[in-house]
Amino acid sequence: MKKFRSSLLFVVMLAMAMVIAACGNGGGNENDEGNGDAEKKTTSLSILTGGTGGTYYPLGGAMASIIEDETDYKASAQSSGASAENMSTLKNGDAEIAFTQTDIASYALNGELMFEGNKVDNVQAIGTLYPETVQIITTKDSGIDSVEDLKGKTVSVGAPGSGVNANAQQILEIYGLSFDDIKAQNLSFDESTDGIQSGSIDAAFITAGTPTGAVEALAAQKDVKVVPISADKAKELMEKYPYYAEDTVPAGTYGIDEDVATVAVKAMLVVRDDLDEETVYNITKAIFENTDKITHAKGKLIKAETALDGIGDMPLHPGAEKYFTEKGVK
Repeated sequence: MKKFRSSLLFVVMLAMAMVIAACGNGGGNENDEGNGDAEKKTTSLSILTGGTGGTYYPLGGAMASIIEDETDYKASAQSSGASAENMSTLKNGDAEIAFTQTDIASYALNGELMFEGNKVDNVQAIGTLYPETVQIITTKDSGIDSVEDLKGKTVSVGAPGSGVNANAQQILEIYGLSFDDIKAQNLSFDESTDGIQSGSIDAAFITAGTPTGAVEALAAQKDVKVVPISADKAKELMEKYPYYAEDTVPAGTYGIDEDVATVAVKAMLVVRDDLDEETVYNITKAIFENTDKITHAKGKLIKAETALDGIGDMPLHPGAEKYFTEKGVK
């Protein structure tokens, strides 16, 4: 009887061993297939954008989809506090790619303004995308026809330490003016246009893609005027601050009768400099050769041919440089 129980136990253990082995083989095949998928998507990339209601976030989502479709990398768009925060996050190594403005990137690179004492030295450019236009907004009956006419006026120049504030200071400087020559107000876009409508301020600096919602709302109530920046002053500005580029507010925008010459900083993509050349080359190529897949209106402005305009002193990543050299852009 004891021998029978021993034999029965041996048979049971043998059967269990065969089942485990069979499961192990089947699982191994499934794991092999899973590993194949994992190997296909070798790198996971985070793209820092801006708030979910802004322009950066939907563009970042479209670019993440393009990267996943066109390369062997995973990518995801992350909402954030936009330009300045994005530069700091890349410095800390907590993401790989980010949207920012060219002027903010320059301040970060050189440790200036909001980055004083906190220089960002591990970030390089992929390329610029589209203009963030500097718009000096007033009304047709304000008597303000030029930047010089702002002297003595009440003018919104954005929050202290903001990109708009720096734009206003630099443009006034080129015209021989400073904040001491105006009655400077530190207002948001909506506060600025509300102030123009109520008459509590005379004009406002607004740096944003056109058309800008706050200005459109003003144009529904008042006849809006966009103050021009003359060609010679734009050239002088760009020579001193190379992250600016020439731009135009087109006729019809806000109901204006003709094109208005101005300047713009650019929205740009930047990347940590420790990403390898091949990875950044593949990312750059995927984005700039598939802009037709970007449904957002700004997608039409994203072109390899203009991707180095207004890049300023931000160094180009070798992977991006390789792509633009192949395209004959650089």
